[in-house]
Amino acid sequence: MSAPDAPLCRSLDLPDPQATADLAARLGARLQPGDVLLLEGPIGAGKTHFARSLIQSLLTEPEDVPSPTFTLVQVYDTEKGEIWHADLYRLTGPDEAVELGLTEAFETAICLIEWPDRLGDLVPPGAAHLTFTATGEDSRALTLRLTDPRPDLLEFLRDI
Repeated sequence: MSAPDAPLCRSLDLPDPQATADLAARLGARLQPGDVLLLEGPIGAGKTHFARSLIQSLLTEPEDVPSPTFTLVQVYDTEKGEIWHADLYRLTGPDEAVELGLTEAFETAICLIEWPDRLGDLVPPGAAHLTFTATGEDSRALTLRLTDPRPDLLEFLRDI
């Protein structure tokens, strides 16, 4: 058995955008307020597609889910509570993340954070790291790393 703070990793091949969307919906069904997903990878790796798919899977009424590249944060109301989708690419430091209200949202909302390196040491303990890599025109590789996951997220990691 791993120590509680040892990361648990799983690597997956996602052959097409639908496979990415399906995984996002399956993970979204397990999330609850206080869960933070750090979406890592270069531009075009699939972070925003994954986030959109997850958000759309939890909305009771379909709505447009734009990239928050220019707005920095988009907030959605769902039956599970608020979902915060943040794109921190344009931030210059962690203080700007605090100004956006992200540190409070980490405790009360489901948070999907693109470009989480901009958080510096504000990354909450227990955040899930999802690293995307383009492996072809439509295919992606995903490495999912959890540290101290809740039991249902651990079960999810084992089941995928």
